[in-house]
Amino acid sequence: MKLTKQQINVLIGTILGDGFLQKTGEKNARLRLEHSQKQKDYVLWKGNIFGRLFQGKPSLLERVHPQSGESYKYCRWQSSATPAFGYWRKYFYPLGKKIIPNDIGKILSNPMSLAVWYMDDGYYNKKDRNSYIYLGRVTRSEAEILQKTISINFNLEANIYDKKNKGFALFFGVEETKKFHTLIYSFIIPSLQYKISLTP
Repeated sequence: MKLTKQQINVLIGTILGDGFLQKTGEKNARLRLEHSQKQKDYVLWKGNIFGRLFQGKPSLLERVHPQSGESYKYCRWQSSATPAFGYWRKYFYPLGKKIIPNDIGKILSNPMSLAVWYMDDGYYNKKDRNSYIYLGRVTRSEAEILQKTISINFNLEANIYDKKNKGFALFFGVEETKKFHTLIYSFIIPSLQYKISLTP
């Protein structure tokens, strides 16, 4: 099957965020969605966008945090395997590990992708009125590629913060946060609107 533009936009934001493309054969892959139990509606929203590729219902699982030892529940929903996801698996995982491709600016160009990425990994500091996108275990050069892409494609200026044990993050100051949140507001689902700074 061929993915729609909306599905591709959501997929790009998801892969940059918390999603995982699992290889299931030479050409196929499946998309795995995992979010906290509180964000079950977000899992459903994502999965439903992909229609028949996601069947059944999300599973509620429990995991023990390796550092704190505390257990927490989360939702997992996996898609069917398809060459449509296999194509993107090869793009983002050329050697089996996720990377930020040098030419990501060609595909990270729609505000919906940016919104999904932010819903996955974004944080809004209400006190200081600024925001972050946590990048996880990317390299400094990969963080710079994302910084440059956002500047060129969305006219948003972000600083790179080294959060040490948390990895890198893109930081948006007060004025850039206003621009950023205005751009993505219409795509943010109701239960995650606490992550944005305005209600137009």
